[in-house]
Amino acid sequence: MISKNIAIIGGGNLGSSIAKGLVKSGLMQANQITITNLELELIQHLKDEDGFNITTNNIEAIEGAGIVIIAVKPTVARGLLAQLNETLVSGDHVVISVISGIKIDDLEGFLGQMPIIRAMPNTAIAIQESMTALSFNEKGLQYKKEVVEIFDQLGSTMIIPESQMPAATVLASCGIAFALRFLRAASQGGIEIGFSSKLSQEIAAQIMKGASKLIIENNSHPEPEIDKVTTPLGVTIKSLNKMEYEGFSSSLIQGVVAGYNKILETES
Repeated sequence: MISKNIAIIGGGNLGSSIAKGLVKSGLMQANQITITNLELELIQHLKDEDGFNITTNNIEAIEGAGIVIIAVKPTVARGLLAQLNETLVSGDHVVISVISGIKIDDLEGFLGQMPIIRAMPNTAIAIQESMTALSFNEKGLQYKKEVVEIFDQLGSTMIIPESQMPAATVLASCGIAFALRFLRAASQGGIEIGFSSKLSQEIAAQIMKGASKLIIENNSHPEPEIDKVTTPLGVTIKSLNKMEYEGFSSSLIQGVVAGYNKILETES
């Protein structure tokens, strides 16, 4: 259990997912977490259904917390940081930013030399299955064990140089959408060959789960696992070759690179 209270500034999809994951993991109680949003009705369900503290007052939330997770959109981040500067600097806070495209140097420009950690999770954090990348400033390193403990309870954690954070954002965070788009496409294919929509989705979801576990639990590589189901003159290789002819792998690779370039444009 973590004794510090946490303020999550920004109760959108990611912020609320982090809060739910922390409680599901058993690491915290809901009443230790305060979630903010400018429109209270948008997060009212988090209080009514899950027992979190909610408020529109960011300053109030921060004053009652030891750890502050900032989970707002990049377009409003700089204005928000300027507003929170005095409260964060004057208190004994650890700041964890999950804002895409805002570097640690930028955060220090607003907040000074205080403990700052950049984290890039994905929305699977709500079910403790995130892939989260972490980068620390010098003062943040003294909280490395505590921060890693938090995110290890919410999935898998990797510590990377901040220079790799744009790549982690695309592959680890946006990657959830890429995987789900594959799931949807596979499910639609299943409907075309005769399954109901519900059953087709169940099959597609389970094969994704099984494929991932083969790689993770066997410490394997995709190609040997693919080889196990591609027999000469078989159905699998016929299907795979058709997908590759239509650009399956190349389009996915190009999509990942396009997202990465977009982030670099944003950060420059």
